[in-house]
Amino acid sequence: MSKDLERTRTLEDLEGDVWPEPPAESTSLVKAVYRLRRLPVGELTAYELGRLIGQDVGLPWTLPLALEILRETAPAQNDGGFYDDDLLSAALTRKAETWAAHPALTREMRNILRVLTDLSPYIERDKAKFLEASHGVD
Repeated sequence: MSKDLERTRTLEDLEGDVWPEPPAESTSLVKAVYRLRRLPVGELTAYELGRLIGQDVGLPWTLPLALEILRETAPAQNDGGFYDDDLLSAALTRKAETWAAHPALTREMRNILRVLTDLSPYIERDKAKFLEASHGVD
């Protein structure tokens, strides 16, 4: 299937798993995640991708899109100074098992991190943990 065609599909379509409506007492984050699963993945914003990734939702599709955004924006971010990004943090803080299962994405994240030089202390901490956890993943 073409990458562009996948972008028109929702996470529900791609995963083959339609979630029911969230329980009425759900938090706003839970309600947002349920709603975002019903949008075409190619239309998700960086903020929305960060929310999904932070909840480990749709990682086979959301992580590559996030890395694409990060790869495109990283060079310009260095020009603006101090870099602190929710999408980057969400991606970096995924479990080591996630990165081990996707070595190409791990290499891509390492390449992105090489470009970013002026990170916030929080992102530096996330970066160090990612690099340590993904050491040896190729």
